[in-house]
Amino acid sequence: MGDNTPISTALQTSAFDPDARADPYPRLKALQADHPVFRDEVMMAWFLTRYADVKSIANDRTLWRHPVNAEEGSFSRRLIDPSLDEESQRRSGSILFLDDPHHARIRQPLMKAFYARVAQMKTGIEAVVADVFDRLGRPSRFELMADVAIPVPILAIARILGVEEERYREFREWSEGVILALTTLRTPEQTERMEKAGEAVSNYFVSLMQARRAQPEDDLISDLVGLQAAGAELRDEEIATNLIALLVGGNLTTSDLIGNGVRLLLTHPEELAKLQADPSLASAAVEEVLRYESPVDVTSRIASRNMEVGGCPVSQRQTLLVSLRAANRDPAVFEDPDRFDITRKHVPHVAFGGGAHICIGQPLARIEAAATFNELFARFPDLSLPEQELKWRSLPFFRGLETLWVETGAR
Repeated sequence: MGDNTPISTALQTSAFDPDARADPYPRLKALQADHPVFRDEVMMAWFLTRYADVKSIANDRTLWRHPVNAEEGSFSRRLIDPSLDEESQRRSGSILFLDDPHHARIRQPLMKAFYARVAQMKTGIEAVVADVFDRLGRPSRFELMADVAIPVPILAIARILGVEEERYREFREWSEGVILALTTLRTPEQTERMEKAGEAVSNYFVSLMQARRAQPEDDLISDLVGLQAAGAELRDEEIATNLIALLVGGNLTTSDLIGNGVRLLLTHPEELAKLQADPSLASAAVEEVLRYESPVDVTSRIASRNMEVGGCPVSQRQTLLVSLRAANRDPAVFEDPDRFDITRKHVPHVAFGGGAHICIGQPLARIEAAATFNELFARFPDLSLPEQELKWRSLPFFRGLETLWVETGAR
């Protein structure tokens, strides 16, 4: 199979495995060709790699998401907070894992307020991007992740939320800690870091909500406490928890989208030339980066009934782990899927998942990445990649570079 490594678990296609961290695609292609519906007994989950199966499962609103519904012994169950009873589990936590009615009760007002803010702030987000580059100046060489890809989404989401500028550095530290909740493969030290970060940012958001009740401002937190006052069934803790989810989605994965995109454009000069000749292609370039090298590997659902997927029987409460990364390079759907082409005929990718749980941060990520690509290559038209060893981060089921050095040609 692929590199001839026997595949026994989906972890072997993730950043958990050093070979897959460098290049996950050979193993994903082998599974897609030979075992597209693969039973992973290590994680106690079905691992799906075909576009049709992935899209069908991700869009199926009758399936469960909350890990409390998963069978005993599965990796999904490890996401449960053992300190809470089952009912408290079902109504608490991020919308990432809630099921209806609690999912809809929280997501709908949050999404309405957030999308309105993003639309209102499109010009402001572009100004944030320009400001990041103004601060950068005209160096002959810089590290793209630290100097551009990380600060852009931090500053943008912070401005939308209404965070004070002096807290921006803490926000990055908190988001990196909180995102560890999305993997069950944590060390005790990582768990401690996750818990401390979650407590710190939650306390901060609760205090900010109290301040906005006393004196509303032009920001998302003021919008949400206003919805509370108007009758929306949202508790402070629920708002704080889901603002944390926005913080995570607005920082780490968007940083990876920007970093992955810049690397791809610089290693595909013919595609970069298209973008530089026509900056209106920036949005199309973002979509192709999302398809070709998505920041997120997988999402999951839990079978709410006995069912069949790809000819395989799936029992109620079994976990369905769907590979967004494999689906986005399925040759049955995408012509020449391993070719990076920003003018590719549009076929919807699944990088943001689907259905009721489609990524809530997608409109913001798209604006940030498109604005960054255009600003970067307008300011540095001769940008290039110096020789360097690319090091991908080791967080399972996410894909992004630790560093990416670029040279500007400036003297």
